Amino acid sequence: MYKSYESTRCSDLRTRASDAVLRGIADDGGLYVMRELEHKKIDVEKLQYKSYIDMAEIILAEMLDDFSAEKIKECTAKAYTNKFSTDEITPVVKAGQVYVTELFHGPTSAFKDVALSILPHLMTASYEMNGIDEEVAVLVATSGDTGKAALEGFRDVKGTKIAVFYPDGGVSQVQKAQMETQEGSNTYVCAIRGNFDDAQTGVKKIFTDTALAKELKENNKMFSSANSINIGRLVPQIVYYFFSYVKLIESKEIAMGDKVNFVVPTGNFGNILAGYYAKLLGLPVNKLICASNENNVLYDFIRTGIYDRNRQFYKTISPSMDILVSSNLERLLYYMSGKNNEYVKSLMEQLNSAGRYEVSNEMKDKINSEFYAACIFKNETEITIKETFERHDYLLDTHTAVAYRALENYRRETKDDTVAVVLSTASPYKFSGSVYEALYGADNRDEFEIMEELSKRTGVAVPENLKGLNKKKIRHTDVCEIDEMKDYVREKLIRRNYD
Repeated sequence: MYKSYESTRCSDLRTRASDAVLRGIADDGGLYVMRELEHKKIDVEKLQYKSYIDMAEIILAEMLDDFSAEKIKECTAKAYTNKFSTDEITPVVKAGQVYVTELFHGPTSAFKDVALSILPHLMTASYEMNGIDEEVAVLVATSGDTGKAALEGFRDVKGTKIAVFYPDGGVSQVQKAQMETQEGSNTYVCAIRGNFDDAQTGVKKIFTDTALAKELKENNKMFSSANSINIGRLVPQIVYYFFSYVKLIESKEIAMGDKVNFVVPTGNFGNILAGYYAKLLGLPVNKLICASNENNVLYDFIRTGIYDRNRQFYKTISPSMDILVSSNLERLLYYMSGKNNEYVKSLMEQLNSAGRYEVSNEMKDKINSEFYAACIFKNETEITIKETFERHDYLLDTHTAVAYRALENYRRETKDDTVAVVLSTASPYKFSGSVYEALYGADNRDEFEIMEELSKRTGVAVPENLKGLNKKKIRHTDVCEIDEMKDYVREKLIRRNYD
């Protein structure tokens, strides 16, 4: 089978799609990318009136090209049948003059469910296809939503253990409760005394630790990732871009071939990168609008061509976007540089050593032709939540509100009235305290009490998976320093047998 994936940092490090899913990250620390991606095409016309699952089968078959049609069909059925609160999986609704794709109808009420419901099945299929009998140790760094979605996806999956690291004090009360109460004999959760970037950097260091790799091998185990650095996490996210577009055609909001703008609240750059992949696959995308909060490193990069993480880190009301090192940007650099692995490697070395890099003017112009950047701070986010509910009876969470306001700013600045879709990444009830404050003012009650009050006052139902979450048994209370993450992984995932 042709090895269609390679490391962003070395064209000689090539492998098959299934092996890339298993490994998560390349041996040199690079991310797996498909070199000939632009030669793959999805016929949008043939997607009309297909279900989400049928559409996923078609798109995943193109991207995961060593999986059989039967394997893809099996994985998609297991991932999406009776797992979401709507058969559409990611329904498209209208809020004012904006279309909203709701990505939060899965088992943890966040967009990560769409990919993390299928990743464990893709991984299981991958180690069967590759004749692997090693146990897979899955490592995850989370800014809030990925952690719970990954834990739920991998819970009691045969041949796996999963450890999730999240920033202590850097997630919402609901997000923390979701992780602390996670069930499963193979799940481990640990808060770190640091921010998300510290957690993500720590996980990457563990992946490339040669002594730990040797210890893994001796214990018949291998590392993998459930973050969007894993191509198996990224690829399923492409589907909802196509699904959104087709839904607009079916409802006669656009005609086949019309271009559409997509607006994405962005932290680690995975969600919006899936939109760029969709465009490369033939989806008529006009502009991808990258919406940032106060941690606006991506805003500055798209506007100036300079990526600089050497800045103050802010804890915001949209915590899943509180990120200064956007891992998936490396994949975009690969394509924007003309697949120049050595150039990408040099940029990543500069980022690691100096905390910054600057791309060429040619690359900056290319990026600006595809992306627009907006930066929305707390006050505007709160105003947007309030105005959108009062005017359109639609309740936004604190991340989707960033994207909603970013679109308003984009339209005002560019006068572009192209039909636009905002990706709604989470239920407002995952951040009920902040949403309530935006609507009705500050409230010092417990966030779960506020959740019930918010539902009463807005008439918007609380998702079933969040009801009674505060009454569930707390199972995970571990906390560690950043430099203790490796020891935690060694103890929980390498040396410990199943209870």
